[in-house]
Amino acid sequence: MTLTLRQGDRHADRVLDVVRRGFHEEGNDLVTRSWSRCLNQYQLDPGRPREPVVIASSALQSRRNQHADVIECARYEMTTLYQQLADAESAVVLTDTDGVIVHMVSSPEFAAEAEPMGLRAGGMWGEAEAGTNGMGTCLAAAHPISVRREEHFFSHFTQLTCSAVPVFDPSGEIIAVLDVTSRSSLMQQHVLVLLGMTARMIENRLIDKRFSNAHPLHFHSRPEFVYTLHEGKLAVGDDGRILAANRSALFQLGVQTMDEIRTQRIDDLFQTSLEDIVQRSLSSSFHPVVAYRANAALRFFAVARRPASDAATPARARAGGAVAAPMAIEAGAEAFRAPLRTAAARAPGIRTFKDARLVAHLDTARRVVARRTPVLLCGETGSGKEVFARAIHETSPHAEGAFVAVNCASLPETLIESELFGYKAGAFTGAQRSGRRGKILQADGGTLFLDEIADMPLELQARLLRVLDERQVTPLGTEDTHPVDFQLVSASHQHLPSLVREGRFREDLYYRLAGIELDLPALRDRTDKRELIHDVLKDEGGSDCRLGEDAERVLMAYPWPGNLRQLRHVLRSAAALADGKTITREHLPSLAARPVPSPASAYALPAAAEPAEAQGEAAASDAPPAVKLNPIQANERQVLLQMLEQHRWNVSNVAKALDVSRNTLYRKLHKLHIEISPPD
Repeated sequence: MTLTLRQGDRHADRVLDVVRRGFHEEGNDLVTRSWSRCLNQYQLDPGRPREPVVIASSALQSRRNQHADVIECARYEMTTLYQQLADAESAVVLTDTDGVIVHMVSSPEFAAEAEPMGLRAGGMWGEAEAGTNGMGTCLAAAHPISVRREEHFFSHFTQLTCSAVPVFDPSGEIIAVLDVTSRSSLMQQHVLVLLGMTARMIENRLIDKRFSNAHPLHFHSRPEFVYTLHEGKLAVGDDGRILAANRSALFQLGVQTMDEIRTQRIDDLFQTSLEDIVQRSLSSSFHPVVAYRANAALRFFAVARRPASDAATPARARAGGAVAAPMAIEAGAEAFRAPLRTAAARAPGIRTFKDARLVAHLDTARRVVARRTPVLLCGETGSGKEVFARAIHETSPHAEGAFVAVNCASLPETLIESELFGYKAGAFTGAQRSGRRGKILQADGGTLFLDEIADMPLELQARLLRVLDERQVTPLGTEDTHPVDFQLVSASHQHLPSLVREGRFREDLYYRLAGIELDLPALRDRTDKRELIHDVLKDEGGSDCRLGEDAERVLMAYPWPGNLRQLRHVLRSAAALADGKTITREHLPSLAARPVPSPASAYALPAAAEPAEAQGEAAASDAPPAVKLNPIQANERQVLLQMLEQHRWNVSNVAKALDVSRNTLYRKLHKLHIEISPPD
């Protein structure tokens, strides 16, 4: 106890000494300025910590009601960030502009230990109450900041490291602070980068929520950055006036604040009208179109859509108002169960999604398909891409139409074209006498699902591209064209950007398909795996089929390289072998008879122009490396893999985003066992 008091005294002396000497000590200038405010403005004493200030539950609820839309937009993103950090001794925190915690994600153990310090819902962490800390100092400085251990003003917070970034509302004002507070000595080096990305996602969600009746406009000076976190985003009213903008939009337009463009129209910013850019976006299947800056030679690539509320009206009417604005996880899971039960009726074993990532992906898909955006599903073979595509269909404005699935890998090349586009009577030898409507025409008014799109021949890719551009189809053997309107969902277990670089897949078609990409988790990574196992068992063995504890442990520990398809076959065989008895380990011979394989993602970046063995190693780059990584390296590896995917494996763009040289980034990739070949 005496040692702790002495350490606290030394810390207080250091704070007083630095402030008196005028910040000459090397360190974080934002921190030393905060120390000065705490001493001179708030009259705080670093040697005499105050008791934590926690507001009453009624006052907390009032603040939560006031910031309900912000909390709703932040809830899922905070949960995702917490999972990415993989730090049990940390918390992801959201405060209002007074520094009051309105939402927090943490482990129960860390939350219980941190509660006496005021790190809980209702705790006040403004500088006037808690001294220098991530949340309060971020608010005071209006700037991202990390406050590490001894940089805190009060000594009893020096066991913590706090990193925080401001969250801005659509008018450009700070509306909240997003913070990660950790007690771990292995604090992630990229936590501020992750926080910044998460804050931008929250801000973009908030624009969508508050301006659902406006036209969303996405733009960037480079087309590959449209639909990414780097894009500029505007909300445009029916009269063409700018209603809201994100930070990237302000930066790219060369303005400092939203007030500078609030009264302007879209044709004051770009050499186009709202109606023109909406029509051109529709004609290009929402692939970015060129738009020049007004009164300047700057070129942008932009996409504009009708308001989400317009597109969602039919679905909302069909659902009796059940389709609403973006939801938090808890509400979202329940809201999506009805459509997923419909999908489950066609796919035994999958009744509902309770995995947080799948719920969030379905939420994202629901919003983008309401604006007729193509969806590309990525994931390992057997991970349930068609089931997920059916769920998207059931929540889309095209739900009353047909869901038409085409497996491009299962059809001979000579038949894919006739299957897709149809043909008239006598078009070729073996054709049906009455002719045939193709899958695209069958999907008119509904959803067309192209599974294993990577296996489509290049010649056919060009025809499909024309259909997507012109929204009309011409059957084989005829010159008649038929207009079509369908929601496009594609899927592949291969890495399409790699195929584009190798010349095996058309780049322009890839951008048409990838309006948004959703990566579906493998079975081994799903949080609802136990429930899935029991659901599939009921389908394959009946409601009376029981699973023993030893068998359940084997099933939970197995990595399932064949995913849901393999799970269904294993449980079908187990139910047959058990013959009405409880399933035990002995009834799982296919799992017990061979060593557990090491799972490797099938949707990975292959090495180009290398032997097959080298390609196999590169294909497993997303899987944990054989060499043991410490927690910091493991999290760095995850962040870099996510950034590489976000930038479509363009190392130069990732290096720019991280503000490091390419050589430095290549050394880091090699150190973290991320296989990628540098350009010649």
